[in-house]
Amino acid sequence: MTWLRLQDTFVWLVAEDAQDGLSRRCTRKLQLSTHDRIDQKHEKEIDNNSNKSESFEAGLKKPDLPTYRAEEVSEHDNKNSFWVTYKHGVYDVTNFLALHPGGEQIYNAAGLSIEPFWNVYGMHKTEQVYRILEQYRIGNLHDDDIVDHSDEELWVKEPVRDKRLIVKTMKPFNAEIPAKLQITSLDTPNELFYVRQHMPVPELDPKNHSFKVIIKNGETKTKVFSLADLENFRQVDVRAALMCAGNRRSEMDKVKPVKGLSWAGGAISNAVWSGVYLRDVLLACGLNFDDVEGKHVIFTGADIDATGVNFSTSMPLSAVIDSSARVLLATRMNGEPLPLDHGRPLRVVVPGAPAVRSVKWLESITISDEESPSHWHQKDYRSFNASTTWETADFASAPPVYMLPVTSAICDPLDGETVEVKDGHIEVKGYAYSGAGAKILRVDVTSDNGATWMQAELYAQDSAPPRQHYSWTLWRALLPVDKKLNEASPPSTMDPPSNKFNAII
Repeated sequence: MTWLRLQDTFVWLVAEDAQDGLSRRCTRKLQLSTHDRIDQKHEKEIDNNSNKSESFEAGLKKPDLPTYRAEEVSEHDNKNSFWVTYKHGVYDVTNFLALHPGGEQIYNAAGLSIEPFWNVYGMHKTEQVYRILEQYRIGNLHDDDIVDHSDEELWVKEPVRDKRLIVKTMKPFNAEIPAKLQITSLDTPNELFYVRQHMPVPELDPKNHSFKVIIKNGETKTKVFSLADLENFRQVDVRAALMCAGNRRSEMDKVKPVKGLSWAGGAISNAVWSGVYLRDVLLACGLNFDDVEGKHVIFTGADIDATGVNFSTSMPLSAVIDSSARVLLATRMNGEPLPLDHGRPLRVVVPGAPAVRSVKWLESITISDEESPSHWHQKDYRSFNASTTWETADFASAPPVYMLPVTSAICDPLDGETVEVKDGHIEVKGYAYSGAGAKILRVDVTSDNGATWMQAELYAQDSAPPRQHYSWTLWRALLPVDKKLNEASPPSTMDPPSNKFNAII
């Protein structure tokens, strides 16, 4: 029996075992390209200054203007109030948004400096564009907030992200979905699906993109597929949750310090993925399915680190060709083309495995006797016992994590939130998930430290068959509390015993 603790909140789950069918109990970001749409005011201003011999510079400090901190500027990051900075200058370009010829790319600079963008799009660095920019000048950026943006070119073409995401890091971009938005629907809207990146998002043309299948078996055979070629295979849909192996790490950190992104419970989301089975593609390449023992399938993406190395990881070949594994080469997500953050135009989806195995922006698939040699496979996502520290970890001997355990989290109310008691009860909602295709059969909840248990209602669940249940399950429960209370709050040392409320799942 395994317990997962959320402050004083626990979940007891019953999930179908993926291997033997038995039940088991667990708890658990200004492309101001020289535009041809300048309003009359700007056109006149340019004409009036066109014959001036002195050079014109933008972003110089102007003592007669107010000074803003970068944090203040960052608050103006929407269409109603859109500020940017350039060197010492602060600019309110809200009224320029509709004139910008570069489309939505400008939104990546919301509340930020446009210098990284102009370092890439050099056509901006002209007197004409500088004069246009200075028309929107409202202030100076504080000296302490002036930074060197010369090394940021790799990040300027990042996708526009939903402001509701809870950002963990900007470069690379990592963000989780707010807890209460997780449980509004079985399938997570694409714009709210949590984002886990290791490097900048690569630019790939779906019309020209291709990937290679390389089979190493004494001799090396290579076959190249275009996205159009994939249309010749049977098209399938798979509903599956993807979860970062570090999901809920912030809770683990309260027990024992751990390394990695401090995810709360939002590094998991659910979607319907569409594409073709990897199994079918490998069959078409002539792979011998009777000779898979000890072999691995290496997935390599187009995302590249600062040293020029592509992201790569691998899975045991036997696991991905299992017909019940339903491993996909996916091109669509919830009925739409894959968003940039989620692998457009092609990604792998390995249901039930840590999301790192579902490589995005897929460039090649290699069948090999060896696991992926990449840092991300050899020095990360491995399993250790609880007493192992970062200093004592022997990565070479530790097994890779290929499947996820059963887990569950309360999403509403939030940890520490005070809620109203109605008719002696409060409503608690959350998600439950198990890797390896195991279906969640039951969620039990207690509000009295385990003296009594309430069976939760599973109000949203996929109808996939046994051993192919890769979606999460959404649950809710009405928990009884002291009828004398009008509200319930999490336990505190300042509260009298009668005001303490603990939920155990």
